[in-house]
Amino acid sequence: MFANLWQDAVARAMQDAAGPDDAAHANARDLALRVYTSRLIGQNPDLVLHGGGNTSVKLVERDLYGDAVEVVHIKGSGRDLAVIDAAGLPAMRMAPLLRLRQLSALTDAEMVNVQRTNLIDSSGPNPSVESLLHVWLPHKYIDHTHATPFLVLANLPEAEAACREIFGQRLALVRYVMPGFGLAQATEAAALAHPEAEALLLRNHGHVTWGQTAKASYDRLIAQCNEVSAWLADRRPAPLLPVAALPEAQVNSLLPALRGAIAAQLGDDAPMPVFDLRSDAAVQDFLARPDLAELSARGVATPDHVIRTKGKPLLLDDAVLAGGSAAIAAAVKDFARRYTAYFARQAPRFGGEKTMLPPTPGLALVPGLGLIGIGADATAARMAADLGCQTLSVMRDAEAVGRFAPIGEADLFDMEYWSLEQAKLGKGKPPLFQGRVVLVTGGAGAIGLATAQAFADLGATIFLVDLSQQALDEALQTLGRDHGGVALDITRPGAAEAAIAACLRRFGGLDILVSNAGAAISGDVATLPDATLRQSFELNFFAHMAFAQAAIAVFRAQGRGGQILINVSKQAVNPGKGFAAYGLPKATTFFLLRQLALELGGEGIRVNGINADRIRSGLLTDAMIETRAAARGIDRQTYLAGNLLKREVEARHVAEAFTFLAMAERTTGHVMTVDGGNIEAALR
Repeated sequence: MFANLWQDAVARAMQDAAGPDDAAHANARDLALRVYTSRLIGQNPDLVLHGGGNTSVKLVERDLYGDAVEVVHIKGSGRDLAVIDAAGLPAMRMAPLLRLRQLSALTDAEMVNVQRTNLIDSSGPNPSVESLLHVWLPHKYIDHTHATPFLVLANLPEAEAACREIFGQRLALVRYVMPGFGLAQATEAAALAHPEAEALLLRNHGHVTWGQTAKASYDRLIAQCNEVSAWLADRRPAPLLPVAALPEAQVNSLLPALRGAIAAQLGDDAPMPVFDLRSDAAVQDFLARPDLAELSARGVATPDHVIRTKGKPLLLDDAVLAGGSAAIAAAVKDFARRYTAYFARQAPRFGGEKTMLPPTPGLALVPGLGLIGIGADATAARMAADLGCQTLSVMRDAEAVGRFAPIGEADLFDMEYWSLEQAKLGKGKPPLFQGRVVLVTGGAGAIGLATAQAFADLGATIFLVDLSQQALDEALQTLGRDHGGVALDITRPGAAEAAIAACLRRFGGLDILVSNAGAAISGDVATLPDATLRQSFELNFFAHMAFAQAAIAVFRAQGRGGQILINVSKQAVNPGKGFAAYGLPKATTFFLLRQLALELGGEGIRVNGINADRIRSGLLTDAMIETRAAARGIDRQTYLAGNLLKREVEARHVAEAFTFLAMAERTTGHVMTVDGGNIEAALR
């Protein structure tokens, strides 16, 4: 059921922040309530998802001349209601928009132009493509959502009978029309024909409520969602027995194979997609359906979804899974073939002006594993997965009470290739490392986190591996929600395979391994205990080798090459007295890097490294800095700046060097020195 989140105290606080309770600030206080309930709506993914839905409020404001002007504040196109502010609800003059009722037709370009022309602030965002719907309805506050229970009703051929059973005459139905001028006409006609209605059901689309106050409209929205939810709950069948889970080894080969197969349809130079796997009980229940193939291919729960999910998911059924990577590649090719045929059927209606989007899936369904959101980056994959899960829920409930019957192919194509819908995705140049999954060991340490942040700033998706769960959690909080990680001891047997497997389940694959973790263990050769040396080799050599081997297996399964970047250390070429336990495994790691480059170059796998020195980090602690500075008879800052440039080298400089190597597409087997200048440690 849907919780009503309205709190009087919070509402008053938001109003008071907008201005005192007097006539001069009445509009600002009303707009503050519009922001408040918009956020309440946006916080519930069963009401709206990822820029969907829109809200509005009509006010009378003063223009530059002091004249009273009727305006409508409405959500900017693509803005997220969960975090919207007043600036995200641009105001437009009402009178010119109301005059549009006189027209029999209006093109999208004309509609956008007239809306922008009538913005009070010309620098504001583009108003929603559904603005006219809000303008032409007479109510002060209007909420348009894609609430999950109402999407069930909206996609039923029996929608009218179901609505009458639940609401009587309190809900009016609007036939399906593309958003824009036509939908505004249809919505107004339905409202006029049913003056007793308290809300509208937009067929195959969503739900509209209204009220004289923000609270009244929001209360009505929540109450009506609960009425439908209760009606559906009484008719929902018992859950099915889930399909047996796929073996871990099969999952670890399936995900990179699928990622590589999709990438093969995008072109050799295009980055691979990022995945977001969902496998909760609701998903598993849906994947156990005997009609899975037919039902999942019918379409989307609401047309907005198509730009992120495509019209149909890729289904990897038992036959495909039994055939391994070759069958997966064939299934992806078949998806691309069918999508291309769909485009060929529909595009001629537009006289050749449409260019086909990549013929790759936005969702994959894998019985025994789950639903996979597929996107250009982790954020896009998460959005696709969220929308996919909502669609499965809508399909399940619709089939329980009738039949899931979404819009047809032609209407779906019109929405998918509608320029105003595509504009929500943005068309700017993608970040340099968009789509690249980067795994960093020692990722919560100074160098590891700096490196992760440097790659993330360039658009990469980050997966951290670190010993400390607390440090890992803090590091991930710094990076943001669409990154991941796992806490484990990388020296234990099987740790590398476990970490890579966790990365695969989180993002579907791997592009760049930054093998960074290590520790500067001291000790003279003559008195070095065997256990100490073996401990150092486990961390400073064998862990590097194990992660390289696990990464190589993924790179090969993806079929697209990859990169291994190793934090070696100047100790590998310029040993320091008393650091044999550190230098010996690092020198071996240096050889490992060269050997890997030699063996893997033909597969497009590049292997490079960094030799850094005197970086304040977990390796070079404050205590160690004090000891080594004292041994040289200098202060700590002089010690840290003891290089040709006479300047301290920081973790961020090492991070930049890692990204430079990742950009060097024709470089392998190279080790870059980052130490401010030390001729004794120079490689050439």
